Amino acid sequence: MGLLGMGHRLFVPRLLATSKEDLLQADFEGALKFFRVQLPKRYRAAENARRLMEQACNIKVPTKKLKKFEKEYQCLRESQLQQEDPIDRYQRENRRLQEASMRLEQENDDLAHELVTSKIALRNDLDQVEDKADVLNKELLNTKQRLVETEEEKRRQEEETAQLKEVFRRELEKAELEIKKTTAIIAEYKQICSQLSTRLEKQQASTKEELDIVKAKVMACERCREVFSKDGPLQIPALSQDNRDTDLDEEKDSLKAQLRELELELAQTKLQLVEAKCKIQELEHQRGVLMTEVQAAKNSWFSKTLGSLKNSASNQSPSSPKEGQ
Repeated sequence: MGLLGMGHRLFVPRLLATSKEDLLQADFEGALKFFRVQLPKRYRAAENARRLMEQACNIKVPTKKLKKFEKEYQCLRESQLQQEDPIDRYQRENRRLQEASMRLEQENDDLAHELVTSKIALRNDLDQVEDKADVLNKELLNTKQRLVETEEEKRRQEEETAQLKEVFRRELEKAELEIKKTTAIIAEYKQICSQLSTRLEKQQASTKEELDIVKAKVMACERCREVFSKDGPLQIPALSQDNRDTDLDEEKDSLKAQLRELELELAQTKLQLVEAKCKIQELEHQRGVLMTEVQAAKNSWFSKTLGSLKNSASNQSPSSPKEGQ
């Protein structure tokens, strides 16, 4: 503001406004002492000087006054130039130009040094970027190759899975058919066993009835009464064996043969039932083995897939340290 020649017009009103109370309380000598001693001492502090500058800068000056101040400054400047010696002015201008030239040379040297430094730094960065680009290209090629291999492995595993599913489906259908056949055979065996049991019971009942009838007839005969005891079992005396009636022997033999046939048929039926149960157990065991194989195949396929994903993830993970370096 002092260079513009109007600093006193901006600062003096602000100084008077801030020091109004002190000036009103002092007399003329006190006012002179205030301007000479207290006022310079107050604004030696940086905070007070900064506050004064802020207040002065916040003063709104009209455009007309600024133009007026500009004209006054131009007139003052021209009068000073006219009064000044041309040699002194040229010397001052020469010194100012030399200082500007030295400053520009220094700035040029600084800019040149900064340019060289920046070029070196850019070249180093470019080399690092190129190295990183080469590493990334290699990793990209490796990743593409792993991707192709993974897709091939996936396709192969899908084909194997489809084949295994087809095999398991056929085996499951076979097992279901065998189970159905076995169930049907078991049902038939049970029906046959029930029929045989019913027939055996009926045969035993009819045999008992016939035996009772024969026994009643024998007991009615005086000569044959001695053959049977009171409890019912047959008594064959050794002395009377030759004199026995031939018809009674034939009837007993036929009854014994029928009883043996029934016992043999019952034993065969029980044997077939046991074989059917064994076959059922064997089929159930085969079914359990097939289900276990199906589950193991599913688990192995899942573990293979998970292992391949883990291997691909582990192969991709070492690329992160290279990028960090």
